[in-house]
Amino acid sequence: MYGPARKLSRVNADLQQAAAAADRIFEILETHSEVTERPDAVDLPRFSRAIEFRDVQFAYGEGREPTLRGVTLTVRAGQMLAIVGRSGAGKTTLVNLLPRFYDVTAGAILIDGRDVRDATLESLREQIGLVTQETVLFDDTVAANIAYGVPHATEKEIQAAAEAAHAHQFILGLDRDYRTMIGERGQRLSGGQRQRLAIARAILRDAPILILDEATSSLDAESEALVQDALA
Repeated sequence: MYGPARKLSRVNADLQQAAAAADRIFEILETHSEVTERPDAVDLPRFSRAIEFRDVQFAYGEGREPTLRGVTLTVRAGQMLAIVGRSGAGKTTLVNLLPRFYDVTAGAILIDGRDVRDATLESLREQIGLVTQETVLFDDTVAANIAYGVPHATEKEIQAAAEAAHAHQFILGLDRDYRTMIGERGQRLSGGQRQRLAIARAILRDAPILILDEATSSLDAESEALVQDALA
């Protein structure tokens, strides 16, 4: 009877640990979004002309010093624009306003002359491909991670995206190539390999608006040049 009794004594500890984890999970699930969709929001047509930041101002909370003040710029379809500034200058904040992770405090952001706040979130975000410095990968196969934004992508399309991101060669060197499990957050891969998978995902999605937030910071100069050529 000793073995079962010993296991039974640990049941309460396991239950308390599970309860604490559940509290955290439900706290996250119940978190309200920073932005809300207007009742009269309409679907945004596919981007074709220009994105305009019109006298944009943004602050993280009322009474706080603005992170952005009076930003005005226009990016035309097919144009590549680099935003350069010191650390903490607001570069990431600026690009996070486009998919409405936050809403502007003042001014407006327009896509083809339409205020992004008047568009449905789904129709806005499905037009944007975003690759950040910290890649978001899942404990799944290489192929599934690349095809995350396009679930019905074919093997040929996935491989073409990987080749464009210069990830195909290192993928072939893995245990099971495109069927290799990469671990939580891609822990079985190097930083540069993780970034190339994220870039391949963005290439496969083929969104009309592509945002790269220091997405090639873990690549050497030669790899970065090749990836930039592929993106162009």
